[in-house]
Amino acid sequence: MPCTRQELENRERQTLAPYAQFSADSRGRKYPEPPAQWRTHYQRDRDRVIHSRAFRRLEYKTQVFLNGTGDHLRTRLTHSMEVAAIAGNIARALSLNEDLAGAIALAHDLGHPPFGHKGEMALDRLMQGHGGFEHNQQSLRLVEELEHKYPRFPGLNLTWEVREGLVKHSSQYDHPTTQEGFIWRSASLEAQVANLADEIAYYSHDLDDGLESGLLVEANLNQEIRLWYEAAFEVQRDFGDLSDECRRSYIIRCLIDGQVRDVVLTAEERILQARVRSADEVRHQPEPLVQYSPHRQKANLELRDYLYTNLYFNPKVHEPNLKAVRRLELLFDYYLEHPMEVGEQSRKRAESIGWHRAVCDYLAGMTDRYVLLEHQRLLGAHLDN
Repeated sequence: MPCTRQELENRERQTLAPYAQFSADSRGRKYPEPPAQWRTHYQRDRDRVIHSRAFRRLEYKTQVFLNGTGDHLRTRLTHSMEVAAIAGNIARALSLNEDLAGAIALAHDLGHPPFGHKGEMALDRLMQGHGGFEHNQQSLRLVEELEHKYPRFPGLNLTWEVREGLVKHSSQYDHPTTQEGFIWRSASLEAQVANLADEIAYYSHDLDDGLESGLLVEANLNQEIRLWYEAAFEVQRDFGDLSDECRRSYIIRCLIDGQVRDVVLTAEERILQARVRSADEVRHQPEPLVQYSPHRQKANLELRDYLYTNLYFNPKVHEPNLKAVRRLELLFDYYLEHPMEVGEQSRKRAESIGWHRAVCDYLAGMTDRYVLLEHQRLLGAHLDN
């Protein structure tokens, strides 16, 4: 006999920790819908994210290097998939709801504009006086308003818990603000897991991409980054000489494994100390329970500073990104003056949300390559120096 949603919900009750977020206890969706027959609420949310147009567009959006720079370099799409994999592993180890953590992880960058965080900062500057721009808020607006897939409601109509995870997504780059309807001090443990999984993924894999591109040098990492040196020492001790590709990949694997182990053990200890007994008791905590140990946090800050100096602001990464962002800025001004060049849906929405926000939404939804193509089509003769 097929396994029904009710049976899946019963399995959650039997196997997950009492402070996990059970799908049967969801606060529901903004627009009531009959529940799925064979999937839990969060499994349904995960599938809706994967089938969205915004998710597919992440394939052509910058992670660190401009899209198209190299076949093996990360994009927002592959990054989101890697975050979901790490979040699922941590959630499973802590007996949390793996489906919820995975859905949040897959959706956490849906609102990211072209050209990474530099694109986000540019749109925020352009939108000063008009509400600004922040990609977590844009992710929420996208799943609540901007996707058009269903006849009875706008957006994807995701559960409150997944939307909570988007609103409260926090990392080195992300600083969430209070949103109406999401007033709890902390998010669910599953949302906290997605936060840390994001950080683990982008630090580890940015190292990998930096080495792949030749902008980072393994010998320098051995000398300057404690986490790298410790992982490299273990790989050399256990396996001896390996090919460059295999050695680097396995060191990255060991770095991720060490980060995950640290988060699981630290979070388990903090959860026990807090004596939380339900998901809502977690939300009343004054700070997240899913964290690194102090030792690991210090080592991660060392790694972060190294990446900023040697990768993110390396002229070979920074300058092409700035030139691309300049095209985004020029298109913003052009669309304000030429409304008929903006898509029909955006023109219709401008009547209710204002022209600046409509143009911002239109640009934020573009891929890197589409911005460059639009700039060439509309402003090809314009020198953006």
